[in-house]
Amino acid sequence: MPYLAAPEQLGELFPEEPPFRTDQLRRWLYTTPALTSREMTNLPSHMRDELETRLWPFTVEVEQSADKGSTRKWLFRANAGAAIETVLMGYPKRATVCISSQAGCALGCTFCATGQFGFERHLEPGEIVAQVAYAQAFLRTVGMTGAPDHLTNIVFMGMGEPLANFDRVRESLRRIIEVMGISARSVTVSTVGIVPGMRRLAEEPWPVNLAVSLHAADDELRTNLVPINKRYPLAEVEAAAANYFEKKRRRLSIEWTMIDGVNDSQEQAAKLADIARRLRAHVNLIPLNATPLSLDQPSSKDRIKPFMGLLRMRGVTVTLRDTRGKDIDAACGQLRVRAAITGG
Repeated sequence: MPYLAAPEQLGELFPEEPPFRTDQLRRWLYTTPALTSREMTNLPSHMRDELETRLWPFTVEVEQSADKGSTRKWLFRANAGAAIETVLMGYPKRATVCISSQAGCALGCTFCATGQFGFERHLEPGEIVAQVAYAQAFLRTVGMTGAPDHLTNIVFMGMGEPLANFDRVRESLRRIIEVMGISARSVTVSTVGIVPGMRRLAEEPWPVNLAVSLHAADDELRTNLVPINKRYPLAEVEAAAANYFEKKRRRLSIEWTMIDGVNDSQEQAAKLADIARRLRAHVNLIPLNATPLSLDQPSSKDRIKPFMGLLRMRGVTVTLRDTRGKDIDAACGQLRVRAAITGG
């Protein structure tokens, strides 16, 4: 399948064709992606026929729409059977795709739907890039009312831990930035704090944004919520984040899932404010999307408001994420969990 090959190797798929055909195919895959090979009108019919059933490295198993059509979620099924979730969110001046880097996740964060079914496998670079291309093709050919006809932002915040799949994620970043032509400053990589990966990413040439999912501001609570904290405690995560900021001069984001009665206290807010100020980071609060396999519930407005208020009083820039897709399985991993429980 073309997306599973590196862009430089596409000519090997059609060795009998002249080089300009490979250039045309590369443009259809990366510059102006097409949903079907039928759209590739400047390719000869035999190439389009051969690509028709093997253009994408996955099939669409479930498609959901919410928010009056401005949120679209896909459950893709890879050829080897792995489930891949991707969410496209349209806004008046931007279109953001949230992509997955693994099928499942091995890190076991207690509140996360993805980890509730464990780890299946790493996604290949072509499977990661194909999610971006599919969303790009969807915007160009189908569109979202009131949203741009092209992607403006890409976030590695779907299923899996990107920095636990570093080499494949790095190659996908290369293709997205250098081949698709999407600005590195429009790309955000999220991590729960894989310190070696954070330091490796800081040495790469692209100034992508880094979002660190803390969810707790002391080691005891964070270890309960994010077990990898035992291996990479908060002090090490903060040091790696500070190093990234110094290398890239890109403002960091701290992601914080608001869980009722767990991490939404004033004490946690005060400790978080100290970390955010030291890192000069923006804090993004995310109301928990409850999952069918957990008793955790999102914090109430009465808990979120004073939490935000204390952060602002301490001089921290904080926003509350717009919760999209409440009437569908919008949080990463939820659609996969729901499909497994209900059988579809």
